[in-house]
This record gives sequence, structure tokens and C-alpha cells, in this order.
Amino acid sequence: MPIVVVSATRSERAIFDVPAAIDVLDTDRIREGQPRINASEALAAVPGLVAQNRQNYAQDLQISSRGFGARSAFGVRGVRLIADGIPASMPDGQGQAATFNLDMAERIEVLRGPFSALYGNHSGGVIQLFTREGKGRPTLESSASIGSDGLYKVDISAQGETAGIGYALDASRFRTDGFRHHSAATREQAHAKLNLRVGGGGKLTLVANGLRQKDTQDPLGVTWATWQRDPRAGETDATDTGTTKLTLAERYNTRKSIDHQQAAATWEQAVGDARLLFTAYAGNRQVVQYQSFSRGFQAPATHSGGVIDFDRDFHGGEARWQSVQQLAGGKLTTSTGIEYGRAVDERQGYENFSGATLGVKGRLRRDEKDSVSNVDPYAQAEWQGERWQLTAGLRHSRISVSVADRFTSNGDDSGKLRFSQTTPLAAVLYRATPALNLYASAARGFEAPTLNELFYSGGGAGFNFGLRPARSKHAEAGAKAVLASGVRMNAAIFEVRTSDELVVESSSGGRTSYRNAARTVRKGAEASFDATLGAGFSTRIALTSLRASYENGASLPGVARAYGFGELVWRESAGRWGAALEAIASDKVYAEDSNTERAAPGYGILNLRLTAAQEVAEWRVSEFVRLNNLADKQYVGSVIVGDANKRYYEAAPGRNWVAGISARYQF
Repeated sequence: MPIVVVSATRSERAIFDVPAAIDVLDTDRIREGQPRINASEALAAVPGLVAQNRQNYAQDLQISSRGFGARSAFGVRGVRLIADGIPASMPDGQGQAATFNLDMAERIEVLRGPFSALYGNHSGGVIQLFTREGKGRPTLESSASIGSDGLYKVDISAQGETAGIGYALDASRFRTDGFRHHSAATREQAHAKLNLRVGGGGKLTLVANGLRQKDTQDPLGVTWATWQRDPRAGETDATDTGTTKLTLAERYNTRKSIDHQQAAATWEQAVGDARLLFTAYAGNRQVVQYQSFSRGFQAPATHSGGVIDFDRDFHGGEARWQSVQQLAGGKLTTSTGIEYGRAVDERQGYENFSGATLGVKGRLRRDEKDSVSNVDPYAQAEWQGERWQLTAGLRHSRISVSVADRFTSNGDDSGKLRFSQTTPLAAVLYRATPALNLYASAARGFEAPTLNELFYSGGGAGFNFGLRPARSKHAEAGAKAVLASGVRMNAAIFEVRTSDELVVESSSGGRTSYRNAARTVRKGAEASFDATLGAGFSTRIALTSLRASYENGASLPGVARAYGFGELVWRESAGRWGAALEAIASDKVYAEDSNTERAAPGYGILNLRLTAAQEVAEWRVSEFVRLNNLADKQYVGSVIVGDANKRYYEAAPGRNWVAGISARYQF
């Protein structure tokens, strides 16, 4: 079946005819043999993208696209996250992949390269999640998973259509003791989606979702010596002279609590051959985080303390007009629109000790109101002829940042910043044969500093008003080919040149400050290969080669030069049984700018998954078992870039397992 996507063009297009590097992860990829806890489970199969589960649910996944986002100390930056057309990234570019509801996911589209620039600030890549819509007879489904390190997850969902209103509802709870020392986590999620079609080609969609994580433990990074001694271990405090050697994470009880909820409404209306879309959303995010510092630490007057407490209200919307016309013997599709977003933080900082007691909320050290907003008009046009396809786009981003400092005894950090950038795009696609498309594209992009990157200056001081946006030039050429029935191959080469790259200046105890670096360049190639082999066998291979470096030749930290995924899948013809062998490999990764500290070594692991399904009357029951890291390799799964105490390394689990069962009843 032809794969249809909406990313890049903002209209439904066959993926084969999109002049961009884009991949689709369908329902089977997301659900089959997976506990659906982290988006990294499915994203591993995408070339050009690295999604690391840090075994730290306090800091979320570490996701990078062609090297963009690799330096993020927590959350996702440099890569735009979108769920059901609603930004999961804030106006400053910082996002949280944990808000994605994978239990209700219908597909995930992953866009890389120049076309990403049309999504504005922090669009080194775009990851879009689309959840299912309720339709047909009502169904009720429940699933449960258990696994290593005290992992369990339960989920219940319902979907269907009644009186012309489609509904999809879901609630889940996840718990783990954690692989790493002091890394236990509990996550609760809820999701609701209603859709209603009305006469005249109109459609209303309402979406609401929530995420709650209470006291999620933060294991912190460790030094090379500690990781070698015990991958599960936490780093101890060198200044601790007591008889009981507690880790830093234990001593300060490093943890984070998150309470996130949002709601959105989307109206689509057909107007002849044109379409009109309106979207509005609003939400709230509350976070309390306890960080760590050395035992002998004495906070200077300018320091903001080791406890972060903020309450964020955010809202925004989009309006878009899309039309289709005949022009010069071809079809012209144009899209014009405007996006708006705003987030306001009531932010406080406290000392993380009171008297001799550590890991508690102490004296107030920071009190301010931070706001960031964006206004982005855009236009995009695509002309399709018999053999040629031409695309052009333009987006103008304006970002405003404001700080109102209410704790002025250590100096007044109040101030404002404004960033703006126009990002043009041009692309051409040539249909060489019915089975081969060739394309080339180029664009400009930019990354303004996020609030998290602006919060601290070097030495633990206050707001950093000196940061500038990173500006980049992207170029890509690629080919998409159908080599035979059931055999597809996509390949692309690319180059990205960036000035004023935002890099880590110092990172310690969860606090990270940034600076602008000199120019950087990213050169690389991606390739994916999908084939149906017969006798129930199929395969997918995704390969990435990336040389990301500063102008002095040093490699960008957090970026591997090579990354690969491969799998061999077997499914019984009736779909009752299945098995797959997965292989994941990565080159070494440097942890800091000079490349002189010990790099996290490269690794290769094998995973096995087994699936089964049964159908009886109105029931469908399915089971799975996963065995990850079959050879029990000891390796570093991710790094904390630029940590001042050289606690760069975050260990990945050895051999581990997870098993699950799901039962669905259709009324």
C-alpha cells in the first residue's frame, strides 16, 4: 500500500513523491512487541535520528536529528515535536517526548533535512505523532506488561463511534525501580480524543491529554571509573567523610515531579477544492526539581539555588489556508498560514538544603516571571508536472523573551530579548522512471536559545542575555527507488553549516550554562532499505554516517559518526505467530568539546522479540516477549555533554526482558 504523509508539504502526499528525507512508523512498528513506554522503542529504526533512553525518566529521552539536539541536558531541543497537529515543543523550542501517548498512536512521521526549517525555530528535525480516531463498532482493550528492574505497565482504552461522534479514550500507569541506582519512576498518562464530521466537508477534533510523574528519581551521571566499576552505581561525594558513603543522588535525593495537561481544538473546513484549518490549544505544566551540588558548596550571592520550582501556562494556535489550482499543465498546491505560541513561567529557585539537612527546599534564591512567545507567518507552494515537481517555502519567525526579576537582592536580572529569522526553502524532484525519484533541496534554519539555555550564565550566575541564535544553511540530495515488488530504498546525502552554534559551557549537578561557539559543519549520508523476502520474512536496514565537527576539526560532543539499525522479521501467514531479531550499533561518542576526555565507546547489541495473537469470536488476544541486549553487553547508552565534574556517562542496561499481554473486545 502507498505510504501517505503530511509532514513537509502540510497536505496528504505519497511519501515516494516528497522531496525530503522522511520516514513513517506505523501502528505495527509502534505496538508490535513493544511495551510502548518510550518513543525511542520505535524511533531506533529511523536513519539520521538517534533516540536514546537515558534510563533517567527525570530528564526524558535524548533525541538528535543529524546531530541537532545531541547536547540537550534534559528534554528535547533542536528537534520539533508535534502531536495531532499541536506543538509538543514550547515556543522557545524545548519539548518533552514523554507527553506522546504511544498507546493510541496510529503513526509517527519523522522529517529530517531542509524541509524541517519550514517548522521554524529549533527544527533540525520534526517528529509528528498522530493518534487514532474513533470509528466503527465500539471496542474495549486492556494491556499489561512486566519486565526487568520492577517494570510494570497497565493500560486501558476504548474507541468507537456513536451518533456520528468518534471517540478514543486511554489511561495508563507505568512503574519501574530503574536499572541505574536511584532511578525509580512512576508515570501516569491519560488521553481523550473526539472527532465530529458535519455537512459541507467540516470536521471538528477535540484532544485532551495529561501526564503526571511524582518524585521521579534522577540518578545523575557518573565518571568513567565509576561506570567501569559498576554500570548501575551512582557517583559518591568525594567530600563525604562519614562512615556511610552515600551517592550524590542519595545525599540530595535528586528527583523531579511533573504535572502536565493540555487541551486543543481543531476545525477543518472544505471550501471547494481548498481547505481551511483553525487550531487552538492551551495547557499547564508544573515542575519541581531537586538538583545536586558538592557537600562543601557555599552558594555565592548570585546563585539561584538547587531546587527549581516553576508553574507554566501556555497557549497558542494556527490558521492555515490551502488551495489547489491547475497551472501550466500541472497542479499547484499553495499553503499560507500563521502560528502563534506563548508560555509564561512563574519560576522560583531555592537552596537544596536547610541547616544540615540536604535534599529539601531551603531559602528562596530566585523569583521571577519568564515569558516567551512566537509569531510565525509562512507560505509554501508546490507545482507538480508530469516529470518535474518544484517546491518553494518561506517562514518568518519572531521570538520574544521577557524576564521580570522579583528577587533583586542579588542583582536585577530583568530584561528582554528578541530574535527573528526568515527561513526560505527551495526543492526540486525529478521522476526519472516510475520506480525512481531524484530530488535536491536547500534551506536556511535557526535555533534561538531556549529558556533553559538562558536561565544560567557561567559560574552559576543569573540570566544569560548574551546568547545569540544559531543560524544554519542546509543542503540535501537524495533518491527514492522501488527496486522490485515489495523492495524499497531511500538514500540521501546532506551538509549543514552553522554559525554561532549553541554549546555547553558548563554542566554540574543538573545545572547547565551555554555559550555561542564558532562555526560547525555536519556532513553525512543516510540510507534505508525495506524488503519483503518471501516465506513470511521481511527486513529493514537503516544506516547513518555523520561527520559533525567544529571549524578546528574537533567532533561535536554527543554525536556518533555512524549509527545503524537492522532487523529480520518473520510472521506466520495467518498472523498468529511472529519473531524478529534486531541489531543496533553505534560508533563512539565524545562527551565534551575538546575531545580529550574518554569518549563513550561504540557498541553493538542484539534484541529478540516474539509475538503471538489469537482471535475468538469478538475477542482478540495478543502476547509478546522481548529480550534486549542478548549478549549482555556493558555499554554507555548516552552522555551528559560538558559536565564540569566529568560525570559524563549514563549506563545502558545489560540483558533485560519485558513481556506483555493485550485483550481487545469489539461490541
